[in-house]
Amino acid sequence: MSATPPPAESALAPAPTPRALFFEFARMGLSGFGGVLPFVRRSVVERNRWLDDRDFVEILSLGQVLPGPNVINLALMLGLRFAGLRGALAAFCGLVLVPLIVVLCAMGLYLHYQNVPQVRQMLAGMTAVAAGLILSTGLKLAASLPRTVRTIVVGVTAFAAIGLLRWPLLPVMAVLVPVALILEHRAMRKAGA
Repeated sequence: MSATPPPAESALAPAPTPRALFFEFARMGLSGFGGVLPFVRRSVVERNRWLDDRDFVEILSLGQVLPGPNVINLALMLGLRFAGLRGALAAFCGLVLVPLIVVLCAMGLYLHYQNVPQVRQMLAGMTAVAAGLILSTGLKLAASLPRTVRTIVVGVTAFAAIGLLRWPLLPVMAVLVPVALILEHRAMRKAGA
């Protein structure tokens, strides 16, 4: 008879310090042109093992329904969870301040060279790369969710409403978030009964 595997929590690394959060989020911010979510997931879940996929999806989901950019919300929540207020500030500053300096310098260069055809082609290529990274991250996150009829219906409905019908995000989420919570609550009550 084999021993049962240890719970996933024991495989996680120790909580990072504010300094580690600053440098890791600065690295993420400098890595992601057009969006850093793929880099945040890779760093937090795969490389540093601060969270497992399920916890990451839960925090990301909360960050997406709160006002503001979801990655900044995620950085603040992770920093607060691991190192309190200092951790939240460190993660935020790493994610925002360091790339801000780079973006301001890049903007100055772009304004000077914006009419060069090669610059326009380079930006078109970077757009395709960013779209591919976002799609790849979405597929990885979806793989960590339980495959139940209710999650598939809510996911397909969100995709159809936002992606195909081009309805505004806020009204769609205002309807789907409560519906998903009610469905999940009912499923948990049935499982507990």
